[in-house]
Amino acid sequence: MINKDFFLALDALEKEKGIKKQTFIDALEAALIIAYKKNNGEASNVLINLDEEKSSIRFYVIKEIVEEVEDAEKQISLEEAKILKKSAKIGGTIQQEFVPKNFGRIAAQTAKQVIMQKLREAERDITFSEFSEKEDELISGTIRRIEDDTVFVDIGSETIEGVLLKSDQVPGEKYILNENIKVYVKKVKNGTKGPQIFLSRTVPNFVKRLFESEIPEIRQGIVVIKSIAREAGQRTKIAIYSEDSNVDALGACVGPKGTRVNSIVSELNGEKIDIINWTDDIVQFVAQALSPAQVLMVKADPEEKIATVIVPDNKLSLAIGKDGQNARLAAKLTNWKIDVKPESSVNVSDMEDAETLDNSELEETAEIE
Repeated sequence: MINKDFFLALDALEKEKGIKKQTFIDALEAALIIAYKKNNGEASNVLINLDEEKSSIRFYVIKEIVEEVEDAEKQISLEEAKILKKSAKIGGTIQQEFVPKNFGRIAAQTAKQVIMQKLREAERDITFSEFSEKEDELISGTIRRIEDDTVFVDIGSETIEGVLLKSDQVPGEKYILNENIKVYVKKVKNGTKGPQIFLSRTVPNFVKRLFESEIPEIRQGIVVIKSIAREAGQRTKIAIYSEDSNVDALGACVGPKGTRVNSIVSELNGEKIDIINWTDDIVQFVAQALSPAQVLMVKADPEEKIATVIVPDNKLSLAIGKDGQNARLAAKLTNWKIDVKPESSVNVSDMEDAETLDNSELEETAEIE
């Protein structure tokens, strides 16, 4: 069972799989001891050694050197010990080689099991390492299974599938077997059963990665995504910026005749996207974040990070949005609390420090549906 070919096979596995030969040897020695004990009682003093130089497996029993032997399985007389090792002394121990009976078949089965286990562990480690590097990235895959509310995605690994849980699926999206799909690697965990790759299509960073993949200026760092807010399947607001005054950040994202952003909208199955030019002027930024609503006045409280926004009465519902969505996303985008009020409710004394806006001077924004 253990011969020259066996060690050559370990050499080949080391080169092919990157698993050190000694890892197999150490694991196999430990497993063989367990197997021997299982078939021959406790035998706590047994040692097994894989001898690569002699291409063999050797069994030893460790015995205590005593004057008078009371337990032949665990003890040896000084006279016998000195035959094996001249420097043997009373109270010491010595390894005595022996040949176990009927252990060849068990040893062969154990070797096979250990090698297969180590190969599986190595493959899991490689998969974990590979996909850990892809965490927070956009990848493509193919839908292979749908069980209950969970979608399993082939992500190019022979040993593990990506998992798209119900909570990471966009409401209303349909998932079809063998369909290609883009997904965001949300989390990679190394569990007891191996790596688990959790995917998502709902997180804001999914849209961010789509913009990066579609728009060269963002990939190259010429245009920067400053912030993003999203309610998956309904609307995303994204604030962009370029330090190069010669670059039209908004135009770069929209593309000729809207081709670039429309490609992203198509991937999102028609989700609305508001692209906003970021500015460090919070009054301007808040007003733009409420796009497509018209804003008349903004009163900003920097300490509390609260902005009181006045809009025309007939634009109040547009500014707030259905179920408050527009205002809610604007607040997430700016990281400010936004209080939207109609013009008719304005008390002049309450708005003394407010800044009146000329909407024609607001930075351009794009609403894509």
